[in-house]
Amino acid sequence: MKLINRELKYKAHRVKVYEDTILSPEGEEFHYDYVENRNGSGVLLVDEDGKLIFVKQYRNMLDDYDIEIPAGCVEPGDFQGDKPFDEKKRESFETSDSPFFKCAVREAEEETGYIPDKLTFINYIIAAVGLFSERTAVYIGTDLKKGNIHRDHDEFIDIIRLTPEEALQYIHEGKINDSKTIIAILAYQNRNYTTVTN
Repeated sequence: MKLINRELKYKAHRVKVYEDTILSPEGEEFHYDYVENRNGSGVLLVDEDGKLIFVKQYRNMLDDYDIEIPAGCVEPGDFQGDKPFDEKKRESFETSDSPFFKCAVREAEEETGYIPDKLTFINYIIAAVGLFSERTAVYIGTDLKKGNIHRDHDEFIDIIRLTPEEALQYIHEGKINDSKTIIAILAYQNRNYTTVTN
């Protein structure tokens, strides 16, 4: 299978929608939708008492409030000069100069007022691998120090603290539905990972 053309069909506030033309090994052409969105990071913060820190905010997709880990989009300033970033290599996400790493630290402070001194990369997720380009890196943040909340003007957030057991129960009860948040909670329960100091 080979991508032979990508044509922009629609540009919205945050996403671009393309039509991809794919050539099969037999020479037949197929058409697929491709939705481009910005990459980002999310981080599950763990406080000194072992409580997990979440944000509760309104999501227009749900027309309701959702409980999630702090998250946001990677910004151009998160990249260091012209240094290439290889999204296919795990180690690209694990260093403190990674744009995804920087994004996770920034979003944690902006939304909760806490800065994780240690950050652990779990994996990145693609919301719908057959449709979306967006990658969201998932981290666990520990050894928190106090920073300053400075949320975006359209963010109205409440902080929620749960024990790991309560967080699992929230998943089972359908109170937590966000995929990156579920992955972070389950990874924290496993605790089989390597930590990088910020």
